Amino acid sequence: MTRWPPPPTVARPFFKAHGLGNDYLVFDEGTAWRAGPGAVQRVCDRHRGVGSDGIVVLLADRSDDVFRARMFNPDGSEFERSGNGLRVLAAYLTRMAPGRDRYTVEVGGARVDLRVHGREGPLLDVSVDMGRAETGPDAVALDAAALDAEGRMPWPHGAPLRLVPVSVGNPHLVVLDRPLDEATLHEVGSFLVAHPALRHGTNVQLAAPAGAGVVRALIWERGVGPTTASGTSACAVAVAMVREGLAPPSEIRVEMPGGALRVGVSTDLDVTLRGPVEDVCVGSLAEGF
Repeated sequence: MTRWPPPPTVARPFFKAHGLGNDYLVFDEGTAWRAGPGAVQRVCDRHRGVGSDGIVVLLADRSDDVFRARMFNPDGSEFERSGNGLRVLAAYLTRMAPGRDRYTVEVGGARVDLRVHGREGPLLDVSVDMGRAETGPDAVALDAAALDAEGRMPWPHGAPLRLVPVSVGNPHLVVLDRPLDEATLHEVGSFLVAHPALRHGTNVQLAAPAGAGVVRALIWERGVGPTTASGTSACAVAVAMVREGLAPPSEIRVEMPGGALRVGVSTDLDVTLRGPVEDVCVGSLAEGF
């Protein structure tokens, strides 16, 4: 597994927003509590905590006009990056620095550029330059010996899985030959997400073209489970469509249960993610929580 630095200590105040139902809490680095696995699980718990699909910690180090962040799944594990988490962070930064619409953020060892294009009612239109995607087993630390001669993953319940490994700063397996229904998502997602051939685990998507420039997807997120939407998953699905010749390099509309995101994919697999973010609330954890 990836070796992360010790968990940061965090302040009590938080900001909450969501991208198509995929919600994140943003905390500033502080001195109130340590974002270890147990504490993160408790804060993200939807019945005994604030509730969220993850936490973004905005670090105090902001040298060179670069914001630095760390991200945590609701199971307490740290991960490389989230497209929706970054877009929620952009909404928070807009609150902190009114009048500014562009930010550079360092997360998971890489720098990404965020842009707030404007507001329409309660929704911010936010894009993230996700950088260049990579494809193939090596990109997601998948042991190629686990694939058959045609590059498919053997499946205990029938025909092998046709999948496309994609990295957009974190690992994804996009499955292209299974029905888009919840039962299949649970079977395939739980099978692949922690497959022993994957060194760092993976996110999983069931995907299928749905017309020119449109693809539909269901998502099983590493450390979370089924989610209504995911920014990096939408990027991975769009890259897989281009990589497999199912869509030309272009802007692709990725439709998920929570709504649609727009993903631009170039011929070199440079990726831009764009879509709405809605502020939910601000608050503060109680002392002693």
